[in-house]
Amino acid sequence: MKVILYMTTTIDGFIAKSDDSSDFISPNESAQYVAAVKDAGALIIGRRTYEVLSTQPEFEEFVKAGVKIVALSHGNVAFKDSSHAVAHSPKDALNLVKDFDKVVVAGGGMTNAAFLEANLIDEIYLDVEPAILGKGIPLFNGNESEKQLKLLGYKEFGDGEIQLHYQVLR
Repeated sequence: MKVILYMTTTIDGFIAKSDDSSDFISPNESAQYVAAVKDAGALIIGRRTYEVLSTQPEFEEFVKAGVKIVALSHGNVAFKDSSHAVAHSPKDALNLVKDFDKVVVAGGGMTNAAFLEANLIDEIYLDVEPAILGKGIPLFNGNESEKQLKLLGYKEFGDGEIQLHYQVLR
């Protein structure tokens, strides 16, 4: 199984504002993210990200498409759909989606860091929005590991947005 970290970030490395708002993300980027998740068929996110995502239009698209959603949490999660599941570690989360060829990991910062530190990320798609927040939720919150990456490619989406595609070297 290929584990893909797919995130949108500002140029100063934040994936959301301190209040969890991501209103700096363009509709074009949102469409790219939705397509990547639907293509994979499985999504792993943190509990807080699940709570935020479940109020967004993308969430209904994932439910209708039958995307398997796993929330990483140390406690319980109030799920909006009975097919969603909770995992208490990155390895447990991957075990719940083991039948998929690929899975998207998409935040938040602590979930991203947990997968990176466990050496479970194969590729990273990083959509960079032309914005600076100054403060907010970092891409890898609490990460203490170093990783080397190989650039596999990049795309320009217009309006100053770019997508960087990396392989995580092991």
